Amino acid sequence: MAKGYFATGTEEIVSEAGVGTRGALYHHFTDKEDLFRAVFHEVQADLAAATKVGGRADALDVLTAALQQFLDASADNRDVQQVILIDGPAVLGWEQWRNLEAQYGLGAITLMLDAAVEQHAIPKQPTAPLAHMLLAAVDEAALYIANADDQRQARNQARRSLKHLLNGLRTAT
Repeated sequence: MAKGYFATGTEEIVSEAGVGTRGALYHHFTDKEDLFRAVFHEVQADLAAATKVGGRADALDVLTAALQQFLDASADNRDVQQVILIDGPAVLGWEQWRNLEAQYGLGAITLMLDAAVEQHAIPKQPTAPLAHMLLAAVDEAALYIANADDQRQARNQARRSLKHLLNGLRTAT
């Protein structure tokens, strides 16, 4: 995936995968987009497995750490950049890409927001719309990082902005 979806032909995929022929590839996948969708799911699953935010008692801190890890991955992990952020919307179309992003991120964000409400870390409120807004914000921040000339600076800026945004949700003590 180093060259991206559009710059990689099926013959190259077959050769790199060592599956023999394009017929063997198409035996398992309907077309190149179907293969991409499988890779997209694999990268998302790897990203979810790599997210480690244990050891924090405050649910809002857990949410902040999890979303910041996603921002870090958008700067450090070429597969996340290429597959999820760059090729994902272009190959799958905006609506399908957003649905898959919601499938992987929305439930986790909602659970963490629900926990933050339960802990009184944030005011009681419907968490579904807030979860959608946070998912959109972190996806946009990740795209900002992935497309920045200076990704390190962009990541640092995005992490600070995300922390300020989430701290702004915190219940006044």
